Amino acid sequence: MLFKRVLLPLLIVLALIVGYFALALRWSYSSGERAGWVQKLSHKGWLCKTWEGEQALVSQPGAVAEKFLFTVHDDAVAADINRLMGKRVALHYEEKVGLPTSCFGDTRYFVTKVTAVDEISLTPGVVVHTAPASAPASTPSP
Repeated sequence: MLFKRVLLPLLIVLALIVGYFALALRWSYSSGERAGWVQKLSHKGWLCKTWEGEQALVSQPGAVAEKFLFTVHDDAVAADINRLMGKRVALHYEEKVGLPTSCFGDTRYFVTKVTAVDEISLTPGVVVHTAPASAPASTPSP
């Protein structure tokens, strides 16, 4: 009798809560990429440590930079971001909606991949190509 009145409803509620979290963590409201310069990445949290970052997005030279705040769960992705700090990068993100606590991250944007950007678009049709740091400079022959 105790099982049917107390434990069974408690188990059902617990299963619904676990199912909700599993669905919220797997389902993405949106996904995309943002390009800019990562200016901050820190490992923070009291119990649930997450990587929290800040990327400066500049649409045109001289424009005020917009900040893109993001969260990283994967330590390998955080290491890649740290390695590319100071360079222009594209962050691939997934937006998660409905996570009730900050234990999952401080933002709704979870970065899953980072790639270096080799060119900077100044305006439509005007692109600045950046050479890799290890590429030797070419010298004209006499």
